[in-house]
Amino acid sequence: MSGTSMYPRQRLKFAATINDEALGEDVAPDFEIQYIDIGNVDSSGTIHEIATYRFEAAPSRARRIVRDGDVIISTVRTYLQAIAPIASPSDNLIVSTGFAVIRPRTGALDAKFCRYVLREPTFLAEVEMRSTGISYPAINASEIGDIAIPYPPLPEQGVIADFIEAESNHIDALIAAKQRLLELLAEKRRAIVAEAVMRGLNPAAPLRPSGIDWLGDIPAHWEALDLKWVIASISSGVSVNATDQPVIGNEPGVLKTSAAIGGRFLPAENKAVWETEYERLACPVKAESIIVSRMNTPALVAESGYVETDYPNLFLPDRLWQVELNKNRAVPKFIAQVLSSHIVRSSLSEMATGTSASMKNLSQEDLLNFPVPLPPLAEQHEIVLHIAAETAKIDRLRAATEHSITLLKERRGALIAAAVTGQIDIPEAA
Repeated sequence: MSGTSMYPRQRLKFAATINDEALGEDVAPDFEIQYIDIGNVDSSGTIHEIATYRFEAAPSRARRIVRDGDVIISTVRTYLQAIAPIASPSDNLIVSTGFAVIRPRTGALDAKFCRYVLREPTFLAEVEMRSTGISYPAINASEIGDIAIPYPPLPEQGVIADFIEAESNHIDALIAAKQRLLELLAEKRRAIVAEAVMRGLNPAAPLRPSGIDWLGDIPAHWEALDLKWVIASISSGVSVNATDQPVIGNEPGVLKTSAAIGGRFLPAENKAVWETEYERLACPVKAESIIVSRMNTPALVAESGYVETDYPNLFLPDRLWQVELNKNRAVPKFIAQVLSSHIVRSSLSEMATGTSASMKNLSQEDLLNFPVPLPPLAEQHEIVLHIAAETAKIDRLRAATEHSITLLKERRGALIAAAVTGQIDIPEAA
């Protein structure tokens, strides 16, 4: 199949139907549905964590019916590119009305080709361009239907789709291998940190019982003290109205709860605050503090991150704490390493309470009364330096691996774009 010329384009509404089926109000209250919301679809087209509801308890937007071969496109926050194919769905799979359900017309659009052509860069750019709204850009279904897509003859669509699928599977296998490497690197990093902060650097040092079940023995010259003896202050911000976009330049922003995870502080995880809310902002991010998630899902509550430098334009929400240490008793980065260790975070998470299974709250009292191993101050400094040296090699390899994953995803995107538009030669099916 020659790739010397571009394929003609056809408006999507002539090749597919949109939003054909929806649940009515006569559905039995106890009818069980499997539900996909906007947040369950990522930018790569993967669907995560399908929820189960009885119809009477389901969100009011749980209405769109999907069938095998459909493609769902988020019509809100379109910059997230939440687009996913539907393959062999259960009879009770329902998606949010925040999706447009694209159904290829028989004899006009190949279903497999459809899943790829709706990720072609010109189509994606057109979706964003036609979206309206600044903080919550959205597009209606008729606008999506009016966008033109590359439209090769139907027999060629199937050949193109099979080619893309085969090439994408190869790329996805490489990505999966690299993601597994990232998991192994993370495990090794956690082991290095845990060994250093729980047992010290001298394997021959005599040990004694710590008196703490989860900690076990510690070096005999160490203490095991509640955090309240080394914490100077705990503060938090307030809940404010903000956009979905990160700050630009030095404009004020509020941190997302995802700003602290695995011992790392991620300042880019923020949202620009509405100008009318500026006066309500409190608790700017300070250097040598530890950000702790006091309220989150069971898997993420008590996550923490160490702050290296001041961020005067970034502020805490009410769901995050900023913990400052008494530097005469503890090295802030050492305590940060302790809090980020898997066994400590798990223990704190188990202490979190709440009536909701999806959201837990860690009390300040429980954090203050939580015991931690505490070496002499000079030894804390030595442990911090040791961890930095040992994990630097892992972090460099992690960064290189993450970069290679990004390049592979870009390669996959470029392949799809070139194939569906007719820019590359594709072997004819045997």
